[in-house]
Amino acid sequence: MILIAYDGSNDAKAAITEAASLFPGEAAVVATVWQRFIDTMARAGTTIGAPAIVDLDEIDGATEGAAKETAEEGAAQARGLGLDARGGTASVLTTVADAVIHQARDVNARAIVIGTRGLTGLKSIVLGSVSSGVLHHSDRPVVVVPSPAVIEARQKHIAET
Repeated sequence: MILIAYDGSNDAKAAITEAASLFPGEAAVVATVWQRFIDTMARAGTTIGAPAIVDLDEIDGATEGAAKETAEEGAAQARGLGLDARGGTASVLTTVADAVIHQARDVNARAIVIGTRGLTGLKSIVLGSVSSGVLHHSDRPVVVVPSPAVIEARQKHIAET
């Protein structure tokens, strides 16, 4: 069993493709992470001025539903590439990286496959990196897969240096 972190991005799609190449026919959970609305607001430093007007359960239900749809989209891609895949979701309690790591533990994954945005410099410091967090804090092997656009940019950089 492997866990593939999936958010619908081109980077995540590249991770699924690479996972299918590295682990042909393997059972996989394609996991999408979501966060409760109140936690999102707290992280943003925003408070809800009129909580009686906002139905947090409705918002969370819609957010979790969207995460399930995204995970199933990724699982369908993985199945099309030969993996025995199913979708799954994980809720963020601390960080997205921790949610991925905990989901891997929960499904007893022997490895985690995750894409990378390839952020560098100030962007990587300010925005952080889920793939870096997973890589540095996981208790199991992690495969970090650059997207085709990131590979192209890195190959150009290597050729120029």
